[in-house]
Amino acid sequence: MSFARPLLLLALGLLPLWWWLRAKRLARLSGTQMSDVRPAAGAAERLWVARLPVTLRSACLGAWIIAAAGPRIGAARSETRSEGISIVLAVDISGSMQAEDFAPANRIDVAKQTAIEFVRARTSDRIGLVAFAGQALTQVPITTDYAVLEQALRELHPGMLEDGTAIGTAIGTAANRLRRAPGKSKVLVLLTDGVNNKGTVDPRTAGEAAATFGIKIYTIGIGTRGQAPMPTEYGADGQLRYEMRPVEIDEQLLTEIASMTGGRYYRATDTQSLRHIFEEINRLEKTEVEQVVYRRFDEAYRVPLALGLVALALEIVVAGTFAVRVP
Repeated sequence: MSFARPLLLLALGLLPLWWWLRAKRLARLSGTQMSDVRPAAGAAERLWVARLPVTLRSACLGAWIIAAAGPRIGAARSETRSEGISIVLAVDISGSMQAEDFAPANRIDVAKQTAIEFVRARTSDRIGLVAFAGQALTQVPITTDYAVLEQALRELHPGMLEDGTAIGTAIGTAANRLRRAPGKSKVLVLLTDGVNNKGTVDPRTAGEAAATFGIKIYTIGIGTRGQAPMPTEYGADGQLRYEMRPVEIDEQLLTEIASMTGGRYYRATDTQSLRHIFEEINRLEKTEVEQVVYRRFDEAYRVPLALGLVALALEIVVAGTFAVRVP
């Protein structure tokens, strides 16, 4: 139970004060103020009857104060509304992503697992997936079905597309998905380990177009510094052969693209740094949550109001029959 006007309950404290003032006033008076119409009754009974009207009046006033305070019975129901962010993950699946410079696996396996952890950390966002190498292809349109998205991430592997690194085409494909997505915030997370060498779309031009659509791009360069064991060819046994080769990432290009769209460029040199990068992006891109609380109450003032009326009626009856004030 709650009260619509709880401050009125403070008036209940005036009732004991009224009793105290009345007792002091009666103590100063001499003689008998109340007379029992049954003179044969004892003094104790006459005192009880004499106090009954004022007791009923106090009960009446107390009940009416409670009624005036607006007692109500009900419950509150909360509803959470959130305007999710539209996100596209663009993952490089070129052959160089099989380089084994990320423990305990190669680049693509670590990138997939980290991206899955990122998806699991989101709650109400719409997320899509674009895979790119020599060309770009949407694997999952923007969706809230995280199970489908997670499965698509697990199935990514080099060789699905023509080899190469078409960064501009990847940005254009992702931006084309995001520009029609609902919501105010639109984010592209692009992960690559190379230099743009394929595709007909210039990466800077694609970045400028994304900026006009209000798309923020976070670019991640993945690969150790210096040299790394790079896949070269398959041997007769069907296993990949590796050679130590320089790691080449166009960090200047990735920095420019991120800067022109209000995003940021990150360099991941190992598994732990890649995980920290995704965690930071997760913190930076928060979903706005609005909580609406609905309250429904049933007014309960009728009960104390009725009790007050009953007490008032009893006071009138008692004062006119059993206890009569005499001059």
